Amino acid sequence: MTTTRHIISALILSLPLLGGATTRWSLAPGGGLTWHVAKGGPAHYDHIEMSGKKVSTVLRYGVDDEGGFVLDKSLVWPMLRTIPNNTHASLMRRYGWNPLDAVTVNGMSLTGEQVREISLKGELEVKSDFDKGYYGKYEVIRTFFPSAELPALIETYSIVNKGERPMRVEIADSRMTATTDPAYGVTGSYVVTGSVQAPRHAEVAPGDTLSFSAMISAVRENEPAVMAHASEEQAARSRKVGQWMNSLVLETPDSIIDRMFAFSKIRACESIYDTKGGPMHGPGGESYYAAIWANDQAEYINPYFPFVGYDYGNASALNSFRHFARFMNDEMKPIPSSIVAEGLDIWNGVGDRGDAAMIAYGASRYALARGSMEEARQLWPLIEWCLDYCKNKINSEGVVESDTDELENRFESGDANLCTSSLYYDALVSASYLAHDLGMKDWKKYSSQADVMRRNIESYFGKNVSGFETYAYYKGNDRLRAWICIPLVMGIDERASQTLDALFSPRMWTENGLLSEEGDKTFWDRATLYALRGAYTVGETKRATDFLHDYSATRLLGDHVPYAIEAWPEGSQRHLSAESGLYGRIITEGLFGIRPTGLRAFSLTPRLPGNWDHMALRNIRAFGSAFDIKVKRAGSVLKVTIARDGKDKTYSIRPGQTVNVSLK
Repeated sequence: MTTTRHIISALILSLPLLGGATTRWSLAPGGGLTWHVAKGGPAHYDHIEMSGKKVSTVLRYGVDDEGGFVLDKSLVWPMLRTIPNNTHASLMRRYGWNPLDAVTVNGMSLTGEQVREISLKGELEVKSDFDKGYYGKYEVIRTFFPSAELPALIETYSIVNKGERPMRVEIADSRMTATTDPAYGVTGSYVVTGSVQAPRHAEVAPGDTLSFSAMISAVRENEPAVMAHASEEQAARSRKVGQWMNSLVLETPDSIIDRMFAFSKIRACESIYDTKGGPMHGPGGESYYAAIWANDQAEYINPYFPFVGYDYGNASALNSFRHFARFMNDEMKPIPSSIVAEGLDIWNGVGDRGDAAMIAYGASRYALARGSMEEARQLWPLIEWCLDYCKNKINSEGVVESDTDELENRFESGDANLCTSSLYYDALVSASYLAHDLGMKDWKKYSSQADVMRRNIESYFGKNVSGFETYAYYKGNDRLRAWICIPLVMGIDERASQTLDALFSPRMWTENGLLSEEGDKTFWDRATLYALRGAYTVGETKRATDFLHDYSATRLLGDHVPYAIEAWPEGSQRHLSAESGLYGRIITEGLFGIRPTGLRAFSLTPRLPGNWDHMALRNIRAFGSAFDIKVKRAGSVLKVTIARDGKDKTYSIRPGQTVNVSLK
């Protein structure tokens, strides 16, 4: 088995751009993915991030030119803080430590490996064949996954005798221990341990299997070592993955979109850390842990958690808003962009990114979808403060000013950008619904302010750019930008047709989705995910579905799988978690057109593609209820059924019509 560090580094830097890849993976029975490795095929390498409450791991893995498995393990322990205790101060280590190096079969080490298949479904599983002739024929099965609750990466190994004679297996005592320098730890030294739990020797009869396990863990120097039983840990991880995949289940004629949606829930839900500041959802990427952001958490993923029905996800959402609420102030100083170090510090390195608009948008949508009067009352002061802050930032032309946007000066955003004002507009719409349900007499003022903001967005940003009647992202902007999709997501459709023509034109759309800016090479998946959602919202169903299928096939079955990614060339296409939440919202808010309109109410505008005869979302857990939505084509109309508590209510509508649903 090859673990050479410079090979791993080279392979990650040379990962092909995603859309240019042929399909490498296939859908597997039972809801997983499998890469059937061709013997003698070219080398290929990839990386995937997986997380538990106290650890995250990025596995850089692949198959080399000789058919051997290559693995380098990056470990992140978010609550073992390093100095300086800033955004990136999680204990991180990268190891090529391989327990199989200590194993011999019939007196020989495990050389001559031929990987047969690699599978993914919340864990990485590798099946390899070894044919040593007289010295044995056997299969080795490896699995890697993070512990659900412990600060440990768990590894399991099985050696299956495929020969006709008994095999003698010996496993040398193998242990790796490292103690970090106390000068670089917030609480002193940390102890990292790699250990193997295995018999020292065994005889394996033909057809029988020898199984053992290993793990890499880390604790503070004065804490007891981690004790774990691999089988119990694997069962716990499997239960978590099953919980996520069996809630909010998508059923369509497109199996690739269905499976991508199911996988996106794993990455969206797993990246929540048990910090001293409460549960904190973190983007990941070997950079962003035990911290929250106004975009990734408040705006992107928090409004999605109620639909999945993951209690720990909802707890992390509410906790994040409570942290942001700590920074409300009478002077109307901006809320920090990020709260880091388990809640002990902040980051606001580029000033106001429109963070108050992000938080108002996310908190109001979360509160409505959550369906809890108690939580809504807790969140209302934060929502109201953020709306007041945005109102105070409105310029003489009626739109909201901010220092930059969520791309943090990577691209020009002017004094007022389209994203901030669009988020503020939608936050006002949601606030009007929420204020009504909270019994506030002046709830209509928010919808009136939203109407004014919508008109101002049109007059200030509406422009002809590169021949399209669309939006200038900021005053003076003369190149198409990916974020012109934002008004569409919010239901602002005055320029929908030309904006979509611009987004899906060769000037912007590539095999990897949207470019950030016309003429540039950079792409961020978040913009593509927003654009696809926006296309559905304004009724551009065919184009949205065609592009969604292609995007999903690339991300799920291509050369870098199985989740939405952050960006390229920045970040080596990391599997940041909130992007998977944005993928989920393409389905809930785009394809099904769910728009919260109350704590127990929503509007529903299903966009059933013309070549589909049905679609369904099952086990939705939002609005304080559990229900299914089923859509079937019946001639020229759609039959939309809401199934709850064993009772069905069916509506007959024309395509594009909206159903108003009350779950009271």
